[in-house]
Amino acid sequence: MRKKIFFITNRLSFIVLFLLLFVSCGVKQTKTIVSADPWKTMQHIIDSVKVPSFGDKTYVITDFGAQSGGVFDNTQAFKKAIQHCSKNGGGKVLVPSGKYFTGPIHLEDNVNLHLQEGAEILFSTNSADYPIVHTSWEGTELMNYSPLIYAYQKTNVAVTGKGILNGQSNNENWWWWCSKKEYGWKEGKPNQNDPLNRLRLIAMAEEGVPVSERVFGEGHYLRPNFVEFFDCKNVLLKDVKIVNAPFWVVHPIKSSNVIIDGITVESHGPNNDGCDPEYSKNVIIKNCTFNTGDDCIAIKSGRDADGRRVAMKSENIVVQNCKMIDGHGGVVIGSEISGGVRNVFVENCIMDSPNLDRAIRIKTNSNRGGLIENVYVRNLEVGQVKEAVLKLNMFYEVYGAKPGTFIPQIQNIFLENITVKDGGMYGILAKGYKGSPIKNVTLKKVKIIKVKEAYSIENLEGLILIDTYINGVLAESPKN
Repeated sequence: MRKKIFFITNRLSFIVLFLLLFVSCGVKQTKTIVSADPWKTMQHIIDSVKVPSFGDKTYVITDFGAQSGGVFDNTQAFKKAIQHCSKNGGGKVLVPSGKYFTGPIHLEDNVNLHLQEGAEILFSTNSADYPIVHTSWEGTELMNYSPLIYAYQKTNVAVTGKGILNGQSNNENWWWWCSKKEYGWKEGKPNQNDPLNRLRLIAMAEEGVPVSERVFGEGHYLRPNFVEFFDCKNVLLKDVKIVNAPFWVVHPIKSSNVIIDGITVESHGPNNDGCDPEYSKNVIIKNCTFNTGDDCIAIKSGRDADGRRVAMKSENIVVQNCKMIDGHGGVVIGSEISGGVRNVFVENCIMDSPNLDRAIRIKTNSNRGGLIENVYVRNLEVGQVKEAVLKLNMFYEVYGAKPGTFIPQIQNIFLENITVKDGGMYGILAKGYKGSPIKNVTLKKVKIIKVKEAYSIENLEGLILIDTYINGVLAESPKN
């Protein structure tokens, strides 16, 4: 009997490539499960990421001098409790019910900072309280203010519990450092707004200045991240509510095996992205609610020269059972994306707000470059978005950037079983380069009940529409 020869179509060839890449990246090298079904591959990623475990000892911060009431400075009490816990084999550092004012909190190995229900940590808005540490700002590494909660090169770290993390940011403190007048910035304050310092930082990265010499901090007005896990392994952020962030809210950078589960983010300041995995691998974001001033979830991998210097992808990112309310995008990839992103899975999410601009968005440009591939989305309920259900843009403009020579690539994007009540302006808004077109985009069982235009497309090769209805009409794949 003749052997069967399978013809691999364009729609399936990228899956084979994805699986080969998946084996090479090795979520679990010893027992890698390879499947032609990408959703089974997603499940293997989930199974490989284990919840970190901690010792059974509990250290209450009030035993280390902490006082509630929201006035007493508990910075040293948090530091003592966390260090004592870590030095004694790890366990839980307990924040009892009450309001606790503090400066930045730095986590140590094997420590679970646990907020009891009714506990609220109020963070200082005095920038002088924040020491200079190795961190990152909009995809460029530097020495800047410590994040409000910071873990650097730690293993087995967590922040959990039903309490509140309150950055206390508003137009009177951190937010006015942004150049936008709606956040309180006024003309006549030279060198006191972050765009000027942003340009200085970008120039340092382009010139190859070592990170240790990119020293900012006091007088430079680059706002700190809220919760940052930098080069960490086995991370858990669970159940807490996070409000009023200075800048990006949750930022795992160069980290692996990260679980973000059941958190609520409510923060409408400038650049208040809800969660930004960057250069990170094996990240699970599930059961969360995002109501933000910027992207709800934005997957990153470095900006321009600095992203190419680090040269790390973000990969194996899973988003499940989340709710996106306000934001520039529900699940976004970019724009700081020079290292590339691959293997992103999104399922069972609800996105709905008149202030939500897009459902799924990829944004990059010719300064960023990078390869973005293998993005799978299914089972979404989208109530209302302003601009587009799916936006793929290789010409993202920000801060007056000039065209560069690093042409990006976007390929292998799949959307399945999605219902959209009001898609805004476009069902699909895609803009690629003639010499680097967007490739292989499939919509299957997608129903967009209302949208102004079905699609606006430039340089997209391989758009496949299967059982997809737009404005009540069965959609056909358009000619490019």
